[in-house]
Amino acid sequence: MQITPITHPLNASVRVPGSKSLTNRALLIASLANGKTRLTNALFSDDSRYFAKALQTLGFDIQLDEASREMTVTGLDGKIPANKAELFIGNAGTAARFISAFLTLGHGEYILDGEARMRERPIGDLIEALTQLGAIIHPLAQRERDGVREICLPIKIIANGLPGGKTTIAGNISSQFLSALLMIAPYAQNEIEITLSTELNSKPYIDMTLAIMQGFGVKVRRNGYQSFTAPITNYLSPITYHIESDASAASYFFAAPAICGGRVKVENISRNSKQGDIAFLDVLQQMGCSVSETDNCLLITG
Repeated sequence: MQITPITHPLNASVRVPGSKSLTNRALLIASLANGKTRLTNALFSDDSRYFAKALQTLGFDIQLDEASREMTVTGLDGKIPANKAELFIGNAGTAARFISAFLTLGHGEYILDGEARMRERPIGDLIEALTQLGAIIHPLAQRERDGVREICLPIKIIANGLPGGKTTIAGNISSQFLSALLMIAPYAQNEIEITLSTELNSKPYIDMTLAIMQGFGVKVRRNGYQSFTAPITNYLSPITYHIESDASAASYFFAAPAICGGRVKVENISRNSKQGDIAFLDVLQQMGCSVSETDNCLLITG
C-alpha cells in the first residue's frame, strides 16, 4: 500500500461508520421493545454480527443489510422465543456481557460460550449482581489468577424471568456490567435498584446507555452515579433509530485540519454527543482550531 502525504490545506467532508457501542446497545433494546425498529447507520463489526446471530438463534427476526448499514429488529416486548439454546459469541466482549443479562429474562436453559480469549475474561461481578436479583447462573468453567478463582465463559443460565429487587456492583470493573443491568431492568418482575460499591469509571458509556433507553421511552432515576432505579415498563419502538457516527473513528478526521490546515466536515455527529471521545474537540480548540456545528455535522478548521 502506498500512502501519499497531504501537502495542501484540506477541504473535505467525511461520514464515518456508526458507533459500535451505540449499535450494540440499540440492538439489545430494540429486541426488547415491541414491534419493528429500523436501526440506520449501524456498524457491522464482529461484535454486532455475533450479537445479531445470537439473537437470531434465540428466535428473533433480525434482518441485516450491510450495504445500507441497516438492521431491522422485530422486538417481542421482553420475551425470548427460544426456551433452550447454545450461543457462541466469538470474541465479542460487549455481546457476552449484554446477552448474559438478557438471557435471565427468558424461560428455559441457555448456554453462552465464546472463543478462548473470552474464556479468560472475568464476568463474575456481573454474574454476582444478577444472582442478587434472583437469576440462576452456573459457571461451567473457572480459571485461577494469582490464587483467585474467576468466573468466565462458558456459563449456563436457568431462567424463569428475572425477579428483580436490589443489587450492588462495583463501578470500576466494567461499565458494560452496569449497562447490561440497566437495559434489561424494565422487564424484571420487580423494580430493580442498582447501587455502586465503588466510584464509576467510564461515565460517558453509562450516559450513552441511559440516553438510548430514553430514546426508547424509558427514563431511569439516578442519584448522581451512585445508584440507579429503573421502572417496570416497556420500551417503545421509535420505528427508526439512527446510530450516530463513531467519535473514536471521527477523531482522526477531527485532527487532520490541525496538521494540514484547511477544514474538514464530519457528518452525522453532534457536539452534544454522549460519546466520551467527543471531548477531543476541546483539545483541538485549545490548540487553536475552530469547531462549529450545523445540521448534525461538525466543521473543524485548522
